[in-house]
Amino acid sequence: MGFRKYLARKTFVYAITFLFAVTLNWLLPRLMPGNPIEAMIDSTLNLSPGEREILIKFYEDLYGLNEPLWRQFLNFWVRLFHGDLGYSLLYKAPVWDLIRHALPYDIALLLPAIALSWLVGNWLGAIAGKNKRYDRYMMPVFYFLASMPYFWFAMLLVYFVGVRAGWLPYQGAYDPSLLPGLSWEFIKSFLSHWILPFLSLFTVMIGSWAIGMRNMIIYELEADYVRYLEALGASEKLMTKHAYRNAILPQVTGLALQLGLMVAGAIATEIVFNYPGIGILLMNAALSQDYFLLQGAFLMVVISVLAANFVIDIVYAFIDPRVRTSYTEG
Repeated sequence: MGFRKYLARKTFVYAITFLFAVTLNWLLPRLMPGNPIEAMIDSTLNLSPGEREILIKFYEDLYGLNEPLWRQFLNFWVRLFHGDLGYSLLYKAPVWDLIRHALPYDIALLLPAIALSWLVGNWLGAIAGKNKRYDRYMMPVFYFLASMPYFWFAMLLVYFVGVRAGWLPYQGAYDPSLLPGLSWEFIKSFLSHWILPFLSLFTVMIGSWAIGMRNMIIYELEADYVRYLEALGASEKLMTKHAYRNAILPQVTGLALQLGLMVAGAIATEIVFNYPGIGILLMNAALSQDYFLLQGAFLMVVISVLAANFVIDIVYAFIDPRVRTSYTEG
């Protein structure tokens, strides 16, 4: 019964957070200066003032931007519950179709980079937290990696590996002469284009995970319960095991946040490699004030972040005895 109350409370909190976040997501693009319809017309057409006004009114009627904000807000929620994210002003296509085509590239790039860097970084950090000699030599490397901007390392890879050595392609997600599919030619082209963006993210992420894990291991090994186990004559392996189980909890939270933000793409990396993910869509939508594409892409981010945090809250109830005690006693 206690877990049901805990689950109901978390569900209510996340539902309120979702409503508030989606409302801000809808409102903020409309508070930006300028008019997206005017920007779209001025950038593509050379019209007289009269023709321009007629065309602006036509598009504002078409997209519902001439209605009061409160009515636009209600229409947004009605369309949202019908699965309609709107129509992109920039790409002249349904927003959901744009997101649906870009999302697989982000998942294929970011999911392995985040997951593998988390595993490797935590392993290296745990070793550094226990071994002072190893820690002395590896911590400068971890700090260097963690402080290195993604785009800077990406540009280094592009220049040295792509341009100078010519070992790997560095623009796009596949050869433009190929059509996406399950053919061996496309898979080989996709993987060769995938390696450099993956390495640029994976390498930099390792540093942050390793530093976090190293600090948590040191903290846990100095905790009272470890001292108590040591006084009882417990083996070093047993003490490290308990310290690792507690040290990994904040890292699990960080992993959930990273996986949630995965939907937003890695904008800087995608720009450097011209990778067709959601990050590129977000940048272009912001530059062109494409309300519908902005709110649709950010909606995916909101949903993924909240879903990841909700799942991790439920997982915590099983892996963290302190959380389990709080809802069984409450």
